[in-house]
Amino acid sequence: MNPRINPFAPGAGTQPPELAGRDQILENADIALDRVKNRLSSKSLILVGLRGVGKTVLLNKILEKANADGFKAVLIEANEEKPLPQLLIPCLRQILFSLDAMEYVSDKVKRGLRILGSFVKSVKAQIGDIELGLGTEIGSADSGDLEADLTVLFVAVGEAAADRHVAVAIFVDELQYLSTLELSALIMAVHRVNQLGLPLILVGAGLPQVVGLSGKAKSYAERLFEYPIVGQLSDVDARKALQSPVRSKSVDFSDEAIVEVLEKTQGYPYFLQQWGHEAWNIATGSPITLGNIKTATKLAIQSLDQSFFRVRFDRLTPRERQYLHALAKLGSGNQRSGEIAEKLGVKAQSVAPIRSSLIKKGMIYSPQYGDTTFTVPLFDEFMLRTMREPLHSQEVLPFGSPPKS
Repeated sequence: MNPRINPFAPGAGTQPPELAGRDQILENADIALDRVKNRLSSKSLILVGLRGVGKTVLLNKILEKANADGFKAVLIEANEEKPLPQLLIPCLRQILFSLDAMEYVSDKVKRGLRILGSFVKSVKAQIGDIELGLGTEIGSADSGDLEADLTVLFVAVGEAAADRHVAVAIFVDELQYLSTLELSALIMAVHRVNQLGLPLILVGAGLPQVVGLSGKAKSYAERLFEYPIVGQLSDVDARKALQSPVRSKSVDFSDEAIVEVLEKTQGYPYFLQQWGHEAWNIATGSPITLGNIKTATKLAIQSLDQSFFRVRFDRLTPRERQYLHALAKLGSGNQRSGEIAEKLGVKAQSVAPIRSSLIKKGMIYSPQYGDTTFTVPLFDEFMLRTMREPLHSQEVLPFGSPPKS
C-alpha cells in the first residue's frame, strides 16, 4: 500500500495515530493540573516505565494540556552530561521573564529574577560561566547548597506565578539520569512549594529505577508524588492501536495477523508501531494478512537492530556487553545477580561495578533486591542475535578470579 499515507509512526517520542490504553493516566494528570491551577493541593507526577512504552509521548501530551490551560510550562530532558542547574536555569529564566512581561509591575516577579541571578552566581563553578544579565539578592539561593538554594528558587518562582494568578508546570524527562543530590534537591523544592500551596507542579518521567532513587533521595518522596505505571498494552488496547489507524483508511488487519503482531511485540507500543509500519508497506490491500506480518517481522527486527537496539548497544563497553549477554542467556524476566556472575564464571562482587554502570546508563534495573532485568523490551533477544560467540572465547575480557568451588 502507499507508504506516503502509512499511518504508523515508529520513533522516539513520536505520538502514535491512536494513543490507546492511556486514558486513565491522562485523566489523572488533567485533574492534577486543574487542582494546581485552582490553588488546591495535588501531588506531582512521575511516569514510570521501560523504554518504548510511550512515557515521552504522554509527557508531551500533558505538556500540551498545561499550555492550553494557561500554565507557564517548560520541558527539560535530564542527561548524563549536564548538571540539573544548567538545564533548569534557562527554563526558569524564560518563565520569570514571561511573567515580568505581563501588564503591571510585580515585586514578586522582580524578586524571583534577582533570586535566579543569585542562584546562577552560586552554581557557576558547577555549570561553567553563564551570564544572564540578572541582578542578585544577597542571602537568597546563593549558599552553594543545591538542596537549600533550589528550594528558595522554586518558592520564588511559585510566589511570582501566584502574584500573576497563573500556574507553573515543570516537565522533566529521563529523571533516572539525575544524581542523588540533584534528585534530592528537586524533591525538596517541590515539597516546600506544596507546603506553601503555591501553583507549581512537577511532571516527570523515568525508567523503573526512578521510584527507588526517589525514595533513596528523600524518604517522603512516595507521599509527594504519584507514580503512574506506563506498561505494555492489554490485548484489547493493542488491537485498537493497530486497527484504528488503518480503519480510518478503509483497511483492516485479519484476526490471525493481529494475533501474530501481539505475540511478536508483547504489546509494547513502540514495537506495535514498528510492526504496523512495516506491514502497511508490504501489504497490497485489505486485509493485512498473516503472511504480510511474517515478512514484516523480518523487516521490523532488522530495523530495530539497526536503530532502537543498536544505539544502546554502541554505548556499552566490552565488559558491559558481556554482562548483558550473560543476562540474556539466562532467559527473559528477572534474574538473580549471583546467577549472572556464575554464568560469567566469576564472583558476584567482581561484576558489581559493571552492574552499577549499566543501571546508571539505563540499560538494566533491579525490580527487587538481588534481581536484575532489562529496561529495554526484547533487548535480550537482540543480545543473543548480536553476540553469538561463546562467553569464554579468547576475545572475552576477564572480570576477575573464578569463584571458589
